[in-house]
Amino acid sequence: MYQHLLVPVDATELAIDLVGQAVALARSLGARVSFFHALPNHAAHLASDLEILRAAAPEAHALAVGGYARELLAKSSAAARALGVPCSSHHAVGDQVAAAIVKAAHELGCDLIVMASHGRHGRLGMALGSQTLAVLRDAGLPVLVASTGELPAPSRALAVIRDEHRALAAVLHAWLDRLQSERLPSVAAMRAALDFLTEFSFQQHHPKESEHLFPLIRQRTMTLNAELDELDHQHERDRELLQQLADDVARLELPAAAGRSDWQALQQHVQAYAEFVWEHLGREEGVVLPAAQRYLLDADWLALDQVFAGERARAAYDTGVAAQRALDQLAT
Repeated sequence: MYQHLLVPVDATELAIDLVGQAVALARSLGARVSFFHALPNHAAHLASDLEILRAAAPEAHALAVGGYARELLAKSSAAARALGVPCSSHHAVGDQVAAAIVKAAHELGCDLIVMASHGRHGRLGMALGSQTLAVLRDAGLPVLVASTGELPAPSRALAVIRDEHRALAAVLHAWLDRLQSERLPSVAAMRAALDFLTEFSFQQHHPKESEHLFPLIRQRTMTLNAELDELDHQHERDRELLQQLADDVARLELPAAAGRSDWQALQQHVQAYAEFVWEHLGREEGVVLPAAQRYLLDADWLALDQVFAGERARAAYDTGVAAQRALDQLAT
């Protein structure tokens, strides 16, 4: 049976859904997962529009050239860690995406490639994108095509929620990892993490749930009211816990602070906050999202999809920059 899965990821909704499927498969097999992202070689195209972007907006250029690699891989790893699936992350730069995927699979010793088709039609044989076909042709090992066609409205809306959960978890995991390493994070890095967790949660993520998803579920069934009330309460508790972490970080900047006890207190509070977040996200993904799939009507999903798509278009750039900045600072 398969023991090591290679899962290529990108920024599409199909890839968001693919990660969940691949992690579930790995868990059922007792396998580990290597997530892989192929970055385009923009250095080979010096006359491209990206060079104009580099001069006009360096931060936007860094985000575009990086292809959200760190963020994509960190979010994928967060999904695996949530289910206790061993994982690693890898990336490569090159113009041939399919060749990079095949090369990574062999170099990492994978025995199965799990990838999305990125096709435009719904039938196998017509839906496979060119990269998928090239991998199938050249891989020399089994390839599982996990999705075909575009995601329906319910899957798109749920993919948004799950992807945002992974973004929060990725930054939180990175913060915890640094606190548990020999090289402690800088105050600036922790402030970047706090800014992301706070602004992303309360300006983008929680409103999707409390103002849109939860009310629709309440309209369709009363059986989830107590659970939804608790989750709304936890959203407010989230703000209190983040403020506590902000106070802890502020104390480290005081001239007489930054002692061992201050760092120990911060580590304990970050760990407690992480456990709170894991429990909260587990409730949403284990209870609320399945209930939404069971009770919401097609019209509800279309409404959610329109709202989420509009908000994502407005906030995607700022969110990507903030997440990448936090992850980059925590990694240095």
